[in-house]
Amino acid sequence: MPKIFPLLTACLIAAPLILAGGCASARGGPEIAAVFDSGVAAYDAGRYEEAYKIWWSIRTEDLAAMRNVAFMLRRGQGVAADPQKAQNIYEMAADAGLPTAQADLGVMLVNGEAGKPDPKRALPYLQAAAAAQHPVAQFELGKLYEAGGPVPQDLEKARQLYDAAARKGVKDAAARLSVLGPPQKPLPSPPQATTSPPQATTSTPRAISGPPQAIAPPPLEQARLAPSPGLPASPAVPASP
Repeated sequence: MPKIFPLLTACLIAAPLILAGGCASARGGPEIAAVFDSGVAAYDAGRYEEAYKIWWSIRTEDLAAMRNVAFMLRRGQGVAADPQKAQNIYEMAADAGLPTAQADLGVMLVNGEAGKPDPKRALPYLQAAAAAQHPVAQFELGKLYEAGGPVPQDLEKARQLYDAAARKGVKDAAARLSVLGPPQKPLPSPPQATTSPPQATTSTPRAISGPPQAIAPPPLEQARLAPSPGLPASPAVPASP
């Protein structure tokens, strides 16, 4: 039975949004968290349609819920698969600064899941997620530096990114390192944050299963954390699930 793995996320409890015919409610953080958690329980129990509807209902109020909606649309879990709709929703969460959504969107664009492959458009999203230490984004960005194209070919940069991803368990990154060799020096560490990041309120890590592939899509968000600045409105997201 598919389950969920906690990841650092951001959430939205700031100003209300208007999205293509619907507006966000003025619910407070604890109420939104309770709704979100009911979606986690439904998903963990295999009630995917129920989980999708729950997260859809708070997608304009919570970035983690927004990404989960996109994740399920991408996979066709609890709702008909719709890559374009998934990509549109991922883009909103990615533009609001959620690294997992940035990685998801970057992979979708590189692979052309909703149209033609667009590595140039994917590049800034992968760069942002890789800078946030997202291993899949580091691996995908390494591939771009190895091949060249939207960025100049830089094999040392590719090695550094592969090394960083491999240290986080990405087997394909380790395989590329075995071909290219180790980097001369590791990828520089990101600057230290001036404030402590929010801590997840959940505990046991749990993996989500899925069809075999080189790298599984990042798992669903399970926890809401600290408030984030907010999301841009987007007419690309319809008002009904």
